[in-house]
Amino acid sequence: MSLSLYQLKPGFQSLLRPSVRLLARRGVTANQVTLLACAVSVALGVALYADQARHPAWFALVPVWMLARMALNAVDGMLAREHGQQSVLGAYLNELTDVLSDAALYLPFACLGALPALGIGLLVLLSAMSEMAGLQGLTVRASRRYDGPMGKSDRAFVFGAMGLAVALWGTLPDWTAWVLHAMVALTALNIVNRVRAGIAEQQQQVSP
Repeated sequence: MSLSLYQLKPGFQSLLRPSVRLLARRGVTANQVTLLACAVSVALGVALYADQARHPAWFALVPVWMLARMALNAVDGMLAREHGQQSVLGAYLNELTDVLSDAALYLPFACLGALPALGIGLLVLLSAMSEMAGLQGLTVRASRRYDGPMGKSDRAFVFGAMGLAVALWGTLPDWTAWVLHAMVALTALNIVNRVRAGIAEQQQQVSP
């Protein structure tokens, strides 16, 4: 029930590690990468929201940026952990910018007609709650939880696919509304799984 593309992250990090070492040698910081990823996400989301009706081909940038953003998210974490750049500010930026970036990239899809705006809004809310549920593990002396299904990487994959569909066909077929409904349900399950896993982990630590 907790299957997620996030489980591929270790292999993805191995591919990026040589580039991360180069960035570290050149003085690039984790916080700079985090802020860059957020700035581009917000700029792309605003541009798509403002111009989606006239130039739907721009939605082709969504899958490209989703992949690049996942790479940058891995890079900033590796810079922080492996190159001595961890900081309290970085921890705040990492979590807050992720929630903002998700909202900025999801909301333009509410203007396409095939997807109910309320459903997109609910998914944005649940996505933020999912990250809160993951972080809450730290407050009860468990680990930061990344349990699936429909974690951040999974949502990025689905929205990337929908962005490509919009670029190719100018809109989305009506049946994609059911895809959104499934994403909402699976993200809600994600929250439950993260809460349960955090509680179970904490109980294992305190049990004799």
